[in-house]
Amino acid sequence: MEAELAHILVVDDDDRLRELLRKFLSENGYLVATARHAEDTRAKLANASFDLIVLDVMMPGENGFDLASDLGRSETAAILMLTAMGETADRIKGLELGADDYLAKPFEPRELLLRIHSILRRRPRPKDVPGRVVLGEVDFDLTRHELRRGGSLVRLTSVEAKLLAALAERAGVVLSRDELNQLTGASGGGRAVDVQVTRLRRKIEPDPRLPRYLRTIRGQGYVLHPD
Repeated sequence: MEAELAHILVVDDDDRLRELLRKFLSENGYLVATARHAEDTRAKLANASFDLIVLDVMMPGENGFDLASDLGRSETAAILMLTAMGETADRIKGLELGADDYLAKPFEPRELLLRIHSILRRRPRPKDVPGRVVLGEVDFDLTRHELRRGGSLVRLTSVEAKLLAALAERAGVVLSRDELNQLTGASGGGRAVDVQVTRLRRKIEPDPRLPRYLRTIRGQGYVLHPD
């Protein structure tokens, strides 16, 4: 699995470390979301799919061990556990609960990156994305990045094409504005994404004011629901 296709969720109650990991992994080609605790993690998992979860053990409330045990029964994402506890018994416990690997704090960022690469190489490849998606009267070719209505080509800007491709490749998955910025290489922050979404809706929706396919999920981002 290539890094640019992997979606990672970083779970840590340390605001500074969580942001450092988000920035570091993003700069190394990953699509990264973050969560502060178990409840936040479940909310993220309910609205998006992830290839790997970087999970801190020592969190307030439900700790990483308990969360890993629960997720192991239903979640398909790989788990890399982080903890300040380096004892053999703790490492074994994490692995027994379903973690794919274990890294003790403090750690070198490059080592974390190597561990992630190793885990993802061992994971099954994701199912092939469809070659095209149908949105009512229009269809989008993901290979050519071409949008057509009744056989006629509908012009898309480069950013619009990348935005539609990012959403189509992850149909049904809610993507935040930050994640869409990462995937499209667009600048200007969340507001710029909103503007591009508005423009794209004019080209794919029967009624852009009442979007059927490209929907807003309040407080989270956007999701595409093709036919």
